[in-house]
Amino acid sequence: MATPKIVILGAGFAGLQVAKKLRKSKCDVLLIDQFNFHQFQPLFYQVATARLEPSSISFPLRKIFQHAHNVNVRITKVRNVDVSSKIVHTDDGDFGYDYLVIATGCTTNFFGNDNVAKYAYTMKSTPEAITLRNRILLNFEDALKAEPDELERLMNIVVVGGGPTGVELSGALAEMKKNVLPKDYPEMDFSKLNIYLLEGGEHTLGAMSEASQHKSQQYLERLGVKVWTNAILENYDGKMATVKDGRTIATSNLIWAAGVMGNVPEGISKENIVRGNRIKTDEFSRMTGDGSVFVIGDVAYTETKDWPNGHPQLANVAGKQATHLAQNFKRLFAGKKMLPFTYKSPGSMATIGKRKAVVDLPFISFQGGLAWLVWMFLHLMLILNAKNKLIIFINWAISYFTNDTTLRLILLPTKKQVELGIMHHSMEADGKK
Repeated sequence: MATPKIVILGAGFAGLQVAKKLRKSKCDVLLIDQFNFHQFQPLFYQVATARLEPSSISFPLRKIFQHAHNVNVRITKVRNVDVSSKIVHTDDGDFGYDYLVIATGCTTNFFGNDNVAKYAYTMKSTPEAITLRNRILLNFEDALKAEPDELERLMNIVVVGGGPTGVELSGALAEMKKNVLPKDYPEMDFSKLNIYLLEGGEHTLGAMSEASQHKSQQYLERLGVKVWTNAILENYDGKMATVKDGRTIATSNLIWAAGVMGNVPEGISKENIVRGNRIKTDEFSRMTGDGSVFVIGDVAYTETKDWPNGHPQLANVAGKQATHLAQNFKRLFAGKKMLPFTYKSPGSMATIGKRKAVVDLPFISFQGGLAWLVWMFLHLMLILNAKNKLIIFINWAISYFTNDTTLRLILLPTKKQVELGIMHHSMEADGKK
């Protein structure tokens, strides 16, 4: 019997976990991603606010699979998937498969607002987090020499979206304003710096408990964040943010954390794509109508009795689905029946600042210092290797005791780096012809 070939698209929490669980299994695995590293997305905001270096939360894929002889890695972009021929077309060639795992995650959803897409900053990848860090730091360099009307725009930072990402980023920016920026820029008046958090619903952290919603907003407001609820961003032209109710904020810094949608590869039938641009699957994570294509993570949509609107797009769900799928593959190769995937939420959490966090567990909700310690411990345990755990812990300890970091580096690409990027994209374009 021929060795089964499994192609995995995406090296996020779901795709990486499947590949790791299939090491030394009786199959050949090809992991495809556009980056040569795995990214720990929950801590992107700490890279963006100069609390952690990108290398602390990014893990080289080839290093992870150095000793996995049945796992190969290709760094390329997927053009499309031909499910009828069982072929994945990429910029580096075509790859056949017996089983395909789509774990391409999600991308930013601007809800059709082209202006926001053009001018807003996002935080869905390590490069985007680095770009945002550079922008935040350059913003205050620009403010030193700005005219009064321009200074107002520079001193207003707007975060759109009151979910965990928006709340955590707003809290981190507020702590920068309080503890770091006045020491870095003693000649500036940071009482004029305003951090706005715009949330379209009635509460921040709308998916969490009422106690956590209330406490998170209270923490943010104590830190000086101006929280606007029922505030739907209507337009942003790079200089002025306009809310649907007519309110405006002059700003050169708008960060979009308000929505995501599934990142579906080209070639998937529209009949299989449901709301949120996610791919519909059965209880075994198989794409509807195709037993050789499996979908897991944020891009997957599975309706069950407990989750009639699909599973939440969380790292924990992705990891559980991946582990379960790997076990099902092993059962499949052994001639056994696959088992359906079930998910029970262990809870959710978010941190707002030093000794300020909220935690919802199935049996209890709590907030404050204990919640903050729980948040830190669990996120630290999810980091892939001991070296990075130690580096992050040391950075967090320094930040805790000094209310400061030493990571505020503005690292812009050199001319050669730009040329290298242009050359690489040019080669990709030539390959597509």
